[in-house]
Amino acid sequence: MSATHDFHQRVISDAGAAVRGLTVALGERLGLYRALAEAGPLTPAGLAGHTGINTRYAEEWLHAQLSAGYVERDPGTGAYSLPADHAPVLADPNAITFAAGFFTALKALYGTEDLLVEAYRTGDGVGWADHDPALDTGMGSFFQPTYEHRLVPDWLPSLTGVTGKLAAGGTVADVGCGVGHTTLLIAKAFPQATVHGFDYSEEAIAIARGLAEEAGLSDRVVFEVASADDYPGTGYDLVTFFNALHDMGDPVSAARHVHKSLDADGTWMLVESNVSPEDIDTQTPAARMFMALSAVMCLPVAVAQHGPHALGNHSGEQAFRAIAEEAGFSRWRRATETPVNAVYEVRP
Repeated sequence: MSATHDFHQRVISDAGAAVRGLTVALGERLGLYRALAEAGPLTPAGLAGHTGINTRYAEEWLHAQLSAGYVERDPGTGAYSLPADHAPVLADPNAITFAAGFFTALKALYGTEDLLVEAYRTGDGVGWADHDPALDTGMGSFFQPTYEHRLVPDWLPSLTGVTGKLAAGGTVADVGCGVGHTTLLIAKAFPQATVHGFDYSEEAIAIARGLAEEAGLSDRVVFEVASADDYPGTGYDLVTFFNALHDMGDPVSAARHVHKSLDADGTWMLVESNVSPEDIDTQTPAARMFMALSAVMCLPVAVAQHGPHALGNHSGEQAFRAIAEEAGFSRWRRATETPVNAVYEVRP
């Protein structure tokens, strides 16, 4: 076969994956994967009965999942099952490997195609608020499993003296908190701490307040609409940024505000993508995802703020450290990492 033929087949495969993403979003939103995991094997009629969807659509959706290798079918009974190894990825939101939630953000990302075309032509940006609120929930769901499993047991203890301060009643500012997953995790783990969540998205803050109410934490967790360079308060023991700095048009200004808002012995926990410009050629699954997201979401969001920087999500440690030093921070340490995230300890 020719190289052109091979590449053509690869692009067709990518096109199939792009369309399949919508079927994954449907499966997540309608609870189809969870039904298969909990009640399967199921025929199309059985899946429809468990989830309240139309039987004909259930059949067609299952065909798509079968062709993708996501589910299996018993040729004798015609029943479909979700393999046990697939359930933590598609059906269990509490598993660290859960990925289905990301696909619900596709509505928002594909919905800005016309805006992106114009932005690419003019050099302007596409702001976060230009996206459907599904972007908040979808991206929040994508990062949440890692935060659930890593933030409290691994990441916070990797920072010098932070957990002791929080246990004794320290103060936290979670900046760029989105829908508040990380804010609420910290509040649950440290009931004596005072925790604030700030985000400039009114939609995200509204969702965060609802989640706090559901969790019974609204009496001691405060969510406010504020940007990274003007959020209120000083003397914080911990300021956290989770995959947010690279989306900011003026990250130096944000870093300066963090420096001003921290206690003299405070800590800025900066969580960023564990990729760098050197990873552009690696073509690992994580690198491919980050590069694509940067081209259609991260860079346009930063450009829309008309600041002096537009980093993209793979600027790397050297760029982030330079920003911190320009803002007045003198201590920098890579505290820990995962294949997807790097956790930096930044101190005055």
